[in-house]
Amino acid sequence: MTADDTTLDASAPWLEVDALLDDPRTRIVVCCGSGGVGKTTTAAALGVRAAERGRKVVVLTIDPARRLAQSMGISELDNVPRQVKGVDETAGGGLHAMMLDMKRTFDEIVEGHADAERARAILENPFYQSLSAGFAGTQEYMAMEKLGQLRAGDSWDLIIVDTPPSRSALDFLDAPKRLGSFLDGKFIRVLMAPAKVGGRAGMKFLNVGMSMMTGTLSKLMGGQLLRDVQTFVAAMDTMFGGFRTRADATYRLLQAPGTAFLVVAAPERDALREAAYFVERLAAEQMPLAGLVLNRVHGSGAAQLSAERALAAAEALTERAAEETCAENLESAGIVDHHNGKADSGTAGSLSPAATAEQEPPTSASAAHLAARLLRLHAERMQVLARERRTRDRFTALHPEVPVTEVAALPGDVHDLAGLRAIGDRLALGRAEADR
Repeated sequence: MTADDTTLDASAPWLEVDALLDDPRTRIVVCCGSGGVGKTTTAAALGVRAAERGRKVVVLTIDPARRLAQSMGISELDNVPRQVKGVDETAGGGLHAMMLDMKRTFDEIVEGHADAERARAILENPFYQSLSAGFAGTQEYMAMEKLGQLRAGDSWDLIIVDTPPSRSALDFLDAPKRLGSFLDGKFIRVLMAPAKVGGRAGMKFLNVGMSMMTGTLSKLMGGQLLRDVQTFVAAMDTMFGGFRTRADATYRLLQAPGTAFLVVAAPERDALREAAYFVERLAAEQMPLAGLVLNRVHGSGAAQLSAERALAAAEALTERAAEETCAENLESAGIVDHHNGKADSGTAGSLSPAATAEQEPPTSASAAHLAARLLRLHAERMQVLARERRTRDRFTALHPEVPVTEVAALPGDVHDLAGLRAIGDRLALGRAEADR
């Protein structure tokens, strides 16, 4: 590449987005990456594009922000898929969208795997209500539960998942196993032991164990907390194995060939560092990585003019403008060289300098100043492009096998279907079109 080239090196594999979306074997697309890189917008744009190319799509977002609903023209998103209107369905496709309701998904699991009496006991239990609303990892685990539910049905042939805005890339992959291990592990067996042992010895054992596990909560809530936990464990006894089974099934589903992970990043050091870490982790877990989506990439219509040349030209114009301004000031003050080189001054009937300036068109000096400012702005843009290119090239050098597509930055925020279509068009550009 030349110093001014802003496109990917020809040896770097290009991510063919349309081929991925059109392939009927692609059933799940997972958009993941660090926060603030455009995962939600990317997921929505992919959903619109796939639907208008004939796929029956549901987009599942775990991000509680309302950006997805607003861009799709939906007043409210919840745990039930909502049809997105305004999508061109002439190719036979359709688009629905939903936002994960963590607690409601947990409730649905209980209602679907317990009889009515046991389900009511669990749903009304205070410890369960706290667990389902905010236990660490519950959001990510419930996202996978919902994914499993959607995949088990036949209403959609493509599910696009917008992953949680987790700081750690490991949260999303670890959550199913982590919560499954908690609910099916030694901790639960410890809590179940008192009911099986019975009598005072059992309660003594429970109190010793819970004093170690709950600390301050035990002091604040006393025996009531312990009774709530014991009641919860007794009611959930028959369901614990199911959590582990579904967690394992979901994990295998993520590893299946019909799943494609798209790592989304911005051309910034921190975002691409986390993207690289995610790529490595996906490879370690044998997850199918489709490629990297590099969002908000800046470009220039005059990339052949380098920052250095632009700054040099701006400096030359500034110097010339200064000389012309000095000459114009002398002339406006009447101190000019007429005829024999003698200085003369304006006559009494002459217009004032201010009045003269109002009647005269802009001078060459002012035009030079404007051109210099534009050249400096171009130089700043080219410096941004160079920085983005260096950051991107470090990633591709470390991961030359990862296909990449670049999405040019839009002039404004995406807030409707037209904006999502524009993003989709940029996502699907072929290498030849992107290089132009």
